[in-house]
Amino acid sequence: MLYIIRHGRTDWNDEEKLQGRTDIPLNEEGRKMAREAAKEYKDINFDIAFCSPLSRAKETADILLEGRNIPVIYDDRLAEMSFGVCEGMKYYFANNDSPVSRFFNDPEHYDDPPEGAESMDELFERTGEFIKEKVKPELDAGKDVLIVGHGAMNSSIICQVKNMPRKDYWSAGLENCKLKRLL
Repeated sequence: MLYIIRHGRTDWNDEEKLQGRTDIPLNEEGRKMAREAAKEYKDINFDIAFCSPLSRAKETADILLEGRNIPVIYDDRLAEMSFGVCEGMKYYFANNDSPVSRFFNDPEHYDDPPEGAESMDELFERTGEFIKEKVKPELDAGKDVLIVGHGAMNSSIICQVKNMPRKDYWSAGLENCKLKRLL
């Protein structure tokens, strides 16, 4: 089985700021969410976990898997999508003047990322490579795999695993600390 989960909440989530690669830690609510997820999913088997190197995902994985003998492997390809100069921007999804609003409202046509930001093609390339190189061999060996990541990055994995078109990129609706079974 393949499972995916998004990190717990951060202050920037609460303030509706775009995080991207900016390394914002979990806040107390995020830690509480991770503890509740640990209780809720305690009976689900994970043989191995892969995790983003960003602190909000790492801490979520640590709390979620505490006391379980599950190896956690950090991989840079699981870092959140980079939004370049737009990181830290407030109300980015509702502001049509924002250079990243198209990504959140019309991802199929997000083809002009702002300065320093990652394109959809770049995101799909790195996460697709990760799936092929790391996840598929574990699944082929019959293992239950967990990925701990971020909203945009997780959505790219879901789209690829489920062969979904980019127009449906956000349809998975990944809430913080809610586990989703993909395969």
